[in-house]
Amino acid sequence: MIKVIITGSNGLLGQSLLALLLKEVEKYQVFGFSRGENRSGRDDFNYVSIDLTQEENLKKTIREIQPHFIINTAAMTLVDDCEIDKNACDLLNVDVVKWLAEISEELGVHVIHLSTDFIFDGEKGYYKETDNPNPLSYYGLSKVKSEKVLLDSNVKYTILRTILVYGKVFSMSRNNIVLWVKSMLEQGKEITIVNDQYRMPTYVNDLALACKITMDKKATGVFHISSKELLSVFEITQQVAEVFGLDKSLIKPISSTTLNQTAKRPPKTGFDLSKTNKELDFYPKSFKEDLQRFKETLL
Repeated sequence: MIKVIITGSNGLLGQSLLALLLKEVEKYQVFGFSRGENRSGRDDFNYVSIDLTQEENLKKTIREIQPHFIINTAAMTLVDDCEIDKNACDLLNVDVVKWLAEISEELGVHVIHLSTDFIFDGEKGYYKETDNPNPLSYYGLSKVKSEKVLLDSNVKYTILRTILVYGKVFSMSRNNIVLWVKSMLEQGKEITIVNDQYRMPTYVNDLALACKITMDKKATGVFHISSKELLSVFEITQQVAEVFGLDKSLIKPISSTTLNQTAKRPPKTGFDLSKTNKELDFYPKSFKEDLQRFKETLL
């Protein structure tokens, strides 16, 4: 039996991972760590209500479980909030990773850690795993620091970097681009979307699958996980309208400079997925194909 701790089990990726791993209860014993109540709508796993930022209790609880893997999906990801409250950002995004690394080194645990395209400055796009980080925001910097914690440790680790994750789970604590666009257009509301930022959105079910493949293959190192084509955020929202049969004339393009956001965003990210294809034997699809799959889950 493989014991797996999922931190942030109430989140979008956390709940998606629960759904995937619990299909194989004879193989995985799953522990979900999150603050407050279990919001996954399921009771067929071990839920632990825990504040990850309490170091001693975190380490003690992990020591009691003696897991084989920790999948760290917990993070402060609201980019502007991280810019405003750098201490809170560092606590969850860096210090918690440090403590997870320390206890994992002690117990011989494999850590799978989620990171982001925002570690790059977005000057070129199609980033390889080996490209040098140069974050424009404090959120991006915190994720670079969290990666460095693992790189400098003696722990067995995998870093999965991803981009603009979307999907739907039992209990949604926050929105994502696809659901937001769908909801606004269904209400007939006009929306303004940037046409000068480029991304490769990631379907959460694929990201969960990549975490599972990483465990099954015991793959280590850094991997990029996203869909396979680079689109402007404006094109992304237009494709949402097309797939869900909504009025795309309600989507109006604007430039990033008009937004006045607290934190800077990289203009053009996107990943080179060749290492992921080769070493994980994982071949992401186009955004439109993923959207179609996602739409079917909503019917």
